[in-house]
Amino acid sequence: MCGIVGAVAERNVTPILLEGLRRLEYRGYDSAGIAVINDAACIERIRRVGKVENLSEAISRHPLKGFTGIAHTRWATHGEPAERNAHPHVCNNQVAVVHNGIIENHADLRHKQKAMGYKFTSETDTEVVGHQVEFYMKQGNDLLASVSKSIADFEGAYALGVVSTSEPSRLIATRSGSPLVIGIGFGEYFIASDVAALLPVTQRFIFLEEGDIADIRRESLAIYDSKGNKVERDIRTSELTVDAVSRGEFRHYMLKEIHEQPTVLGESLQGRVHAGHALDNAFGAGAAEVFDKVKRVQIIACGTSYHAGMVARYWLESLAKIPCNVEVASEFRYREPVVTDDTLVITISQSGETADTLAALRSLQNKTPYSLSICNVPESSLVRESKLVLMTRAGPEIGVASTKAFTTQLYGLMLLTLSLGRRHGMSAETESRIVENLQRLPTIIDKLLQSQDVEIWSDNFKDTHNALFLGRGVQYPIAMEGALKLKEISYIHAEAYAAGELKHGPLALVDAEMPVIAVIPKDGLQDKLKSNLQEVLARNGQVYVFADERIDMSDLGTSCHVIALPAIDPEVAPILYAVPLQLLAYHVAVRKGTDVDQPRNLAKSVTVE
Repeated sequence: MCGIVGAVAERNVTPILLEGLRRLEYRGYDSAGIAVINDAACIERIRRVGKVENLSEAISRHPLKGFTGIAHTRWATHGEPAERNAHPHVCNNQVAVVHNGIIENHADLRHKQKAMGYKFTSETDTEVVGHQVEFYMKQGNDLLASVSKSIADFEGAYALGVVSTSEPSRLIATRSGSPLVIGIGFGEYFIASDVAALLPVTQRFIFLEEGDIADIRRESLAIYDSKGNKVERDIRTSELTVDAVSRGEFRHYMLKEIHEQPTVLGESLQGRVHAGHALDNAFGAGAAEVFDKVKRVQIIACGTSYHAGMVARYWLESLAKIPCNVEVASEFRYREPVVTDDTLVITISQSGETADTLAALRSLQNKTPYSLSICNVPESSLVRESKLVLMTRAGPEIGVASTKAFTTQLYGLMLLTLSLGRRHGMSAETESRIVENLQRLPTIIDKLLQSQDVEIWSDNFKDTHNALFLGRGVQYPIAMEGALKLKEISYIHAEAYAAGELKHGPLALVDAEMPVIAVIPKDGLQDKLKSNLQEVLARNGQVYVFADERIDMSDLGTSCHVIALPAIDPEVAPILYAVPLQLLAYHVAVRKGTDVDQPRNLAKSVTVE
């Protein structure tokens, strides 16, 4: 959600902090701010509502200079988007703090702090952090001890960066439930919510563990675990480059990431299939022994990743003959699920820091010996806390609306289906045929991306306020994903239904103003879906269909708009059909003039509840 950047250096850190904020814009935010400790050991702060560019313009008019500083992009939780609620928050001109997460007991702390005479200037939960740290400093504690004592008083999730005028060359960073990394330079250190923010200044990082607190100075770094023990954390060199998170020749990150799919899908198979078979070791050491014991699967995910899990349920039950349950993490974590010891728990997340998914996994750590993460970020909490891991290899995904992460998740889930399926009766011929189709898909998708047909369609949607998406069988979750993409970035209200449910309510919505988008592969259910579309056409509905080129759609008449997609086996068709729905959402959003990469009210990585 929110983005944190901090630095302690022997040079002015303001440009570093500002560039870091720009590189965190993709996470979603509504305001931004920077605070530095200047040469006179005073805190200077500038905050602005809106884009980081607004903050940059303000700094150009009133320059900030300091060798220690913190910065933040805020996504509103407690308190409206307003300058008074933007971070950093400052207490008595002594302590400045940036925070990602939610302090759940903030109301109680606020009441106690008001009784002690502290003044509040915002509605945020974060302001209690600065006051609590300043309170302990007044008791004679240094900054590290004050932060350590403060976090013992907090309930909830947090990543914090804290600086003080009393120790102007010191930065304290800590995390519990929200991600935070330390960047290592030459005679300087940095903190950030993720590595993308710091790539211009370093490629060497330490990923703080849950409960860690870091004491950062220009000349030294010390890390303590949740029990106060000094610990060493591994230094990792990121393979990402500055160019990897740039738009290149594309107008938007989302369009770039859609067009990267042929490449990343091909790369996602490298070293993971051989002679027509999926390799168990792609999921980590000991995967084969685990898969031998698995009798059922529980998938936990949120948003787009949840849709990927829904597709996998069809695959696992129809191809691998294994019972599978799929649930949104935000619901799963708050009930008492029955998970047997022969269940493989699969968590799916692009970022690996999704708060609800992480909490769900942690709630099961003592209930199942088998956990598998399918993720795109190798250093993430989800990856570190899962026993088995499959990296999707999608590369950095900056656009809030997930595209290549989704299709690479599907590739990973199909590989898992094949590995489990051959243990439950799947024939070698079936596995080989599916692997061959996976290998063909990148070329097919690349050809599809050269067509302008979807862009032409988008003109018909620019004045639309509502849309229905239909699919059957394994394509139903793809219809759900298509509806999600359209509503995320074009702000059109869109819903998806299993096509057989059309007569059970949604048909009442159909009229000449309601476009209906359907996906129809050649899977044996095509005639039933065509019958559903006849019902829509009979009520003057607008119908737009992505259909297998082998299906004769002429009987639906000229009022049915059809884009023919290349022939592909039905098992892997969901991956193919997701792509034109991504393109449709993108081009409609462009026509409507919305902020494609940073849609309103949304964040890329949902790291708080």
